Amino acid sequence: MTGSPNAADRQGRPLSIAVLIGTILFALTGCGDLARLPVSAGTGANPTLPSPQQTLIPTVNIAPAKGWPAGAAPHPAPGTQVAAFADSLDHPRWLYVLPNGDVLVAETNAPPKPDDARGFKSWLMGLMMKRAGAGTPSANRITLLRDTDGDGKADFRSVLLEGLHSPFGMALVGSDFYVANSDAVLRFPYAAGDTRITATGIKVVDLPAGAINHHWTKNLIASPDGTRLYVTVGSNSNVAERGMAVEKERAAIWELDVRSGTHRIFASGLRNPNGLAWEPLTKVLWTVVNERDELGSDLVPDYMTSVHDGGFYGWPYSYFGRHVDQRVQPQQPDLVAKAIVPDYALGPHTAPLGLTDSAGAKLPAVFANGMFVGQHGSWNRRPHSGYKVIFVPFERGKPSGAAPVDVLTGFLSQDGDAYGRPVGVAIDRQGALLVADDVGNVVWRVTAQR
Repeated sequence: MTGSPNAADRQGRPLSIAVLIGTILFALTGCGDLARLPVSAGTGANPTLPSPQQTLIPTVNIAPAKGWPAGAAPHPAPGTQVAAFADSLDHPRWLYVLPNGDVLVAETNAPPKPDDARGFKSWLMGLMMKRAGAGTPSANRITLLRDTDGDGKADFRSVLLEGLHSPFGMALVGSDFYVANSDAVLRFPYAAGDTRITATGIKVVDLPAGAINHHWTKNLIASPDGTRLYVTVGSNSNVAERGMAVEKERAAIWELDVRSGTHRIFASGLRNPNGLAWEPLTKVLWTVVNERDELGSDLVPDYMTSVHDGGFYGWPYSYFGRHVDQRVQPQQPDLVAKAIVPDYALGPHTAPLGLTDSAGAKLPAVFANGMFVGQHGSWNRRPHSGYKVIFVPFERGKPSGAAPVDVLTGFLSQDGDAYGRPVGVAIDRQGALLVADDVGNVVWRVTAQR
């Protein structure tokens, strides 16, 4: 809010509230603990898991959303270059590449969640998310981007679908285009080359939502034969502090029969799974998962893992296998005993969202076999972690044990402001890596250096 003191006098109470909010957020940045370990200690197949560090007020370390200065861009890995494929978007979160090369981007944000803001802690969390760039209304559309002249920049764009409800995941199976809204999976007709769909979507299945809908992003991927969809459904809380009744069929990956609309829980105990990818050698499903907060800057590592049919991954009762979270009562030792240890930790509070395998990428040899991960960055660690795109090398269908390779960095300023935040990642038809940046409102394109 700007203006003269007279303007402040006229505004009165709103200005006082703004000052109060600013004071609270500033004070909170000094609360909580400082990381004792580097992010690398919480990365890999055997991450360091120190004792939990709970404080009266959780660690709060927000990177205020600023957007990119004129002419600025992320820093690409050696041997690569980066340029904007499309800009001036409205909170681009997720990407999907159609067979004809058209790129779809979900311009989206959280739906209204009136009950998620109840209580002082939830109210403060809402303020923090706004400061981080997540408080704007959702555009609720999917935009089609097309590069007609092959110069690496979209010179044509069209609204493919609008009037959606916080859309996220997308998948094309034959002539059926599926969209995961925050509350349902919808099916639309699609023909190659379409730039706009006006048909009303057919609901395939309702998804857990409601007035809280704490983790609202629902992603999906089709099975190789197209008969099933796998759908991510995040938890409705941090660690079930609202009780398990509101977590029914959440913190899970669903398997959905596209013909009948019936579903089952394919895997559970996954606090907030997002990106999904089929590992090309083994044909096994992989996901990235955002783990729990408020156990200190060094806990808990987010992770990527293969997903086993019927597998349980710990949430909320334990983390990274059988490490019990004492905050959750009553405990379930029988479930904890079955908890699967994730394949590969991605560092504490890095907030991995995007995931794609490197098949088809035409980038330097170091990126030939593995997975790209978009790390959105989190608020619960000091210093910041995430805010970059990394590559995890694979061998024989599993992470090789080598350290992740930075692909895009420089999303944070030296003062800790966020120029951008990477989310979805995808390989385009020419073999470039696309990255959705929901603070910079850009889709970046990474190519081999000429």
